[in-house]
Amino acid sequence: MKSGHPLKGKLVGMLMTDGVEQVEYTAPREFLEQRGATVMLLAPKEKGEHVQGMNHKDKGDSFTVDQHVRDANPADLDALVLPGGSANAAKLRQSKEAIEFIRKFGQEDKPMAAICHGPLVLIDAGLAKATNLTSAADAAEELRGAGAEWVDQEVVIADRLVTSRGPKDIPAFNDALAKELMVSSQVADLGPSS
Repeated sequence: MKSGHPLKGKLVGMLMTDGVEQVEYTAPREFLEQRGATVMLLAPKEKGEHVQGMNHKDKGDSFTVDQHVRDANPADLDALVLPGGSANAAKLRQSKEAIEFIRKFGQEDKPMAAICHGPLVLIDAGLAKATNLTSAADAAEELRGAGAEWVDQEVVIADRLVTSRGPKDIPAFNDALAKELMVSSQVADLGPSS
């Protein structure tokens, strides 16, 4: 393992749009970048446009889109992160391109992480049914209705999916995502047997 930069060479997509809960984007991004990962902001918006962050109900900073989600290839990413924010989740759920990208990424055997209201988007992508996960408490009923097995824990890992409830769980969320990325590295390093 590369000391100090265990995630060097990893490319992580963060898929979000206007109304994203700012800290659920900025804190995981900073955590990943400090460990050597490259992070790309994907959105159902054109490259160079901006996504409006929120601090609960107050406007926060805006963030520049690196790539429109329709132009992104799930195979190019090592992990996908879905930050929360109820408005962000609602808008992503209305984007056919975002939902299709998440569905395709879900077919890859790679880590996906969703926090707060982010897990709601998994419903539309067909990835919530019979999945053990957590989310913001006010999203639990809809997730259960879609067939998810919702639990009230700071972080839940099921297969390659990492979920957390909200901002107070970010440290556990970040650690779980980093571990999943490092497990992917070890498996990739083994390579196919000859």
